[in-house]
Amino acid sequence: MRLTIPEEELMTPGHKACQGCGATLAMRYALKALGPRTVVAIPACCWTVLEGEYPYTSLRVPLFHTAFETAASVSAGIKAGLRAKGKGDVTVMAWAGDGGTFDIGIQALSGAAERGDDLIYVCYDNEAYMNTGIQRSSATPYGAWTTTTPSNRFENRPKKDIVEIMVAHGISYAATATIAYPEDLIAKLRKAKGKEGVKFIHILSPCPPGWRFPSNLTVKISRLAVLSRFFPLYEVEDGVYRITVNPRKTVPVEEFLRLQGRFRHLGDEEIERIKGWVEERWRRLVEKAEVMRR
Repeated sequence: MRLTIPEEELMTPGHKACQGCGATLAMRYALKALGPRTVVAIPACCWTVLEGEYPYTSLRVPLFHTAFETAASVSAGIKAGLRAKGKGDVTVMAWAGDGGTFDIGIQALSGAAERGDDLIYVCYDNEAYMNTGIQRSSATPYGAWTTTTPSNRFENRPKKDIVEIMVAHGISYAATATIAYPEDLIAKLRKAKGKEGVKFIHILSPCPPGWRFPSNLTVKISRLAVLSRFFPLYEVEDGVYRITVNPRKTVPVEEFLRLQGRFRHLGDEEIERIKGWVEERWRRLVEKAEVMRR
């Protein structure tokens, strides 16, 4: 049988992640896709801690820790330095959580996109500030419990559409991915590696303690997010939309929601609102993809 996922491991078992951490699986696959000639820049986030305390690291590639808001700008500087040293073929990947992307780091990311800096920016999205106590971010979906949006005052705003924000910058490549579909994730990172300018990959990364589910359900929940169309998998290459995983058999959104304690407080009215949002977003995505095929 032909292997579609590279065998080489560029992440060691000695990391500090929680059991079932989606962000850890995402990093493992990302490094498999990009290979050893990669430099990773990480701002303040879960990965600041879980890769290991200095001088130890669980990554077998060079790693640069930076401030919360500077993942994109530091990555651009690293790439410029590598080019000056005649090492322009080395890939630079910014690796940031949703807090450091949707909120605190969006200014540096926007600036890098506007300048056309050459880097891959990956947002591993666990939909809250997990490293500091599960506070809501603008990636937190409607209805979700966090410590700052408790059950009696749950998140009442829709999630920011970060991919569309990046597409509006006119970047060469943007895509969504999740750990339940590793071949899709790896293919997108490899495609991003071959493009110029800023490339943006948005990876849904379930968090067992933050989402309140048993650690053995991480991959299942990731898959249900796609099968329920809660988190569609698609890419936008040079402005052209393409759905990369189109579920032949969908599952109800409730099946995705009910496995997570962060949605347990929701009533029928709130669930119907989420279902309506999911259906409308999917309709718009299909329409964009079909227009591009004409």
